[in-house]
Amino acid sequence: MNEVKVSRLGPFPRVSVPVFTVSAILIVGFIVFGAFFTDLAGEVFSAAQSFITSKFGWFFIVLMNAALVLCIFLAASRYGDIRLGYQTEAPQYSLPSWIGMLFSAGIGIGLLYWGTAEPLYHFMAPPMGEPETIEAAKQAMNISFLHWGLHAWAIYTIVALALAYFHFRRGLPLSIRSTLYPILGKKIYGTWGHVVDILAVFGTMFGVVTSLGLGVMQINSGLESLFGLPNSLMVQFALIAFITAMACISVMMGLDKGIKRLSDINISMTVILLVFMVILGPTLFIFDSFIENIGNYLTALVPLGMWGESYTGTEWQHAWTIFYWAWWVSWAPFVGVFIARISRGRTIREFVLGVLLIPMTILFFWFTTFGGVAIHFELNPANDFGLIEAVRADSGSAIFALINQYPLAQPITLMIVVMIMLWFVTSSDSASFVIDMLTAGGETNPPKIQRLFWASTEGLIAAILLAAGGLSALQAAAIVAGFPFALVIFVMMYALLRALGRDQLILYRNQQWFMTEESVEHNSANAFRDEHLLKGPPKIVAGD
Repeated sequence: MNEVKVSRLGPFPRVSVPVFTVSAILIVGFIVFGAFFTDLAGEVFSAAQSFITSKFGWFFIVLMNAALVLCIFLAASRYGDIRLGYQTEAPQYSLPSWIGMLFSAGIGIGLLYWGTAEPLYHFMAPPMGEPETIEAAKQAMNISFLHWGLHAWAIYTIVALALAYFHFRRGLPLSIRSTLYPILGKKIYGTWGHVVDILAVFGTMFGVVTSLGLGVMQINSGLESLFGLPNSLMVQFALIAFITAMACISVMMGLDKGIKRLSDINISMTVILLVFMVILGPTLFIFDSFIENIGNYLTALVPLGMWGESYTGTEWQHAWTIFYWAWWVSWAPFVGVFIARISRGRTIREFVLGVLLIPMTILFFWFTTFGGVAIHFELNPANDFGLIEAVRADSGSAIFALINQYPLAQPITLMIVVMIMLWFVTSSDSASFVIDMLTAGGETNPPKIQRLFWASTEGLIAAILLAAGGLSALQAAAIVAGFPFALVIFVMMYALLRALGRDQLILYRNQQWFMTEESVEHNSANAFRDEHLLKGPPKIVAGD
C-alpha cells in the first residue's frame, strides 16, 4: 500500500512537505494580510462570507440534514455492528474519559461564551413574533438547541466516523484524504490528497484561533469583574502567553497525560458548576423546562432544520443558522480527526450514538440551566438584573452578569475563568495534535516538537489578530475556507457507505462459511482463518 511521502524538514523529524509548506504559506499570508490591511481584509472576508451564506444557504441545509439522516441510518442498520478496529477489540479509553475528551474537543470555549448569551439574544430579538414574550422564550431555546444539537453533532460524527473507519478498519493514515479512498484510490497520495489536507489544516488553525481570541477576551472580562483588571490588549497578551505556555506543557505530556487529564478536569468542573447552578437556582423550573425544551425542539426539528426564509425574504438565518452550519463544517476536520484518534475499539453504533447524543444532552441541560434561567429571570417583571443589557454590551459578559444573581458570585466567577483557561488549553492542545497529524502524513503519534511548534503558532496568531483587530475578518475567512470542505463531506458520506457495504459483506460471508455443516473437521480446520478475517481489518483492493 502507498503512503504519504514524508521527510525531515529543519528541526521537524517527520513532515509531509507539500501539506506543511503550503499550509504555512497560506497561514502566514492571511496573518500578514489581516495585520497590515485590516480594513480591506474585513471587507473582503465579510463580502465572501455574505456571498456564501446568502447564495449557498440551501446547500448547507441539505448537507446538515443529510448528515443527520445518515447517522440515524448507520445506528439502526447492521453496519452498526462493525467495530472500529479488530472485531473483538475493546475500546481504548473508558466511557467517562472518552466522553470528556470528545466533549472538550467539540465544544470548548463556545459553551461558556454562548450558553447564556445566545438564548437571551434570541429572546430579545427573535426571528419571528414579538420579543421578550413566552413564545419568544420557547423559540429562543428551540433555535439555540438547533444550532448546538443534532445537526451540528451529525457533521462531527460523520467526519470522525469516516476517519476512524478508514484508519482503524482499513489501515489507512489518520488523515482527511483517507476518507476519499473508495473514490480516488491511490490518487489520495497525490495532489488531490494534499489539497484536502491543506483545507483541513487551514480551517482548523483559523477556527481554533478565532475561538481562542474570543476566550481570552472573555477571561479578561471575568478578571475585570473580579479584580478590576483593565480590559486591554496588554492584559490579553499576557493571558495568551500564560495559557499558551500551559498548552505547550500539556502537549509535551502527551495525549494520555495531557489532553486526557485536562479533559477529565474540564468535565468534572462542568458537573460541579452545573450542580451549583441547579441547586441554588430555580431547580424545579430547570428540570421542568429541560424536558419541555427537548420536546419543543424535537417537535420543531424538521421545520427548523429545513427552514430557509424563502417566504419572508429576511436575512436573519444567514447571520445565525447558516453561519453556524458553515462554522461547524470548518471545525469538522479538527474535531473529526481528534475524536477518531480516541475512538479505537468502539462499534459504529456505539460511536454514532455516543458522539451524537451524549455531548448534545449535556449541552441542552447547560443551555437550559444558564440561558433558560436567564430568560426566566427576565420574564419576571419584578426583576431588574440587566441581563439583556449585558448581552447587548458584550456577549461574553452575559454569564458573569447571571452569576452575580447567585450566592458565592466571586468564587464561581473565578471558577468560570479557570474553566475558560482549561478549555483554551485543551482546544489549543487538541488542535496542535490534529494539525501535526495532518502535516505529518496521518502519523497518529507525531513528534512532540512539532506539536509544540503548532501550539506556539496558535498563541502567536491569536495575539497578532487581537493586536490587528482582525478577529472578525479572520473568523469570516475560516468560514469561507470551510465551504470547500462541505463538498468534501458529501463525497465522504458516499465513500463511507460504499466501504461499509463491502465490509458488511465480508463479515456476513465469513459467518456463513463458519456456520456451514459440511463437517466438524472442516470447520475446525478453517476456524483460525475465519476468526482472523473477523478480527482483522479487511484490506482495500483496487476498485474497492
